[in-house]
Amino acid sequence: MKRQMGNKTSSNAPKTEKWENMGPPQWSDVPSLPLGVLEEIFHNIPAQQLVCTCRLVCQEWRETVDSGCLWKERCRREGLHPSDSDKVPSDWRLFYFLCKKRRNLLKNPKAEDNFSGWELIENGGDKWKVDTLFAEHPDITVKKNFVTSYFSCVKRQLVDLRAEGYSAAFMDEFQPDIFISDWYAPRWDCGCEYEICVQLLDANKQVLQSFRPDKVYFDQWNDQKWNQVTHVFRSYGRGVRYVQFIHGGKDTQFWAGWYGIRVTNSSVEICPAGEDGA
Repeated sequence: MKRQMGNKTSSNAPKTEKWENMGPPQWSDVPSLPLGVLEEIFHNIPAQQLVCTCRLVCQEWRETVDSGCLWKERCRREGLHPSDSDKVPSDWRLFYFLCKKRRNLLKNPKAEDNFSGWELIENGGDKWKVDTLFAEHPDITVKKNFVTSYFSCVKRQLVDLRAEGYSAAFMDEFQPDIFISDWYAPRWDCGCEYEICVQLLDANKQVLQSFRPDKVYFDQWNDQKWNQVTHVFRSYGRGVRYVQFIHGGKDTQFWAGWYGIRVTNSSVEICPAGEDGA
């Protein structure tokens, strides 16, 4: 009996037809879970992964990730609460991320590393100096301060918001509060003056908004207490890419040495609305 060649398909040949007709898997094939179970799973996934990955899986997951209830509960679990319980955040997800990212964006604000991070733009008299505190600071972690002399002493620091993790798109869309603070104190035995200027700059480092209060003057024989100045930039518009922090002063009696204003514990923070502490 002759065997016919090529007329029959071996029973061992792969049967691919049904697989070829199935096409790629669809996101709709993701099994649906009860909302409570899905939210509990999401609470155990890093927040950045939720927004950048999980949210893209399907419509149900996107709606869950976008839910204010999910982020409100996440804030509760991680101890992130509005300072004023009567003021409920309008966007709990934004509130969460701003709280988690909040920090002082200025480098070396407490003079712990000499003048690292600062540019000395005026260095008159006997020049800037780092010294131990002449009077105790309200923040017990502050141990040093920057001291001015008998001619103008001014220093500055430029904060690159993008480099600090705040993209141009984020700043333009949400325009979060920008909170600034500075601490200054005179010596009790010498008159002095203090000045500060904080500017919001665009990508070309052109000024968009400024905070520049009047100079503060202290008479001789004062109480040498620490004073705080604060300001919040709100609804400042699109285009903010940098924050420039400038401060300094001098003594007003032209004494050789370091009898001028003292500054320390300066800060620039990006924070949720109403959480600036001002």
